Amino acid sequence: MSESDKHIIKEHEPDYEKAEMDLLRDGLKRSYKERFLFLNQLIKIQRTMQRAKITHKPYPKS
Repeated sequence: MSESDKHIIKEHEPDYEKAEMDLLRDGLKRSYKERFLFLNQLIKIQRTMQRAKITHKPYPKS
């Protein structure tokens, strides 16, 4: 290891596979009622986004 490499900070790499497995385990621990309520929430958000009308207003020049 050279002198310049000693001062380089090594950042922690995220473990996506572990995070995904944790989310799956948490999802399996939910009751059927919790899953149903979460699904309803997602459906409501989807409907809102489908009905949303995006408009563009030009930024005023100064």
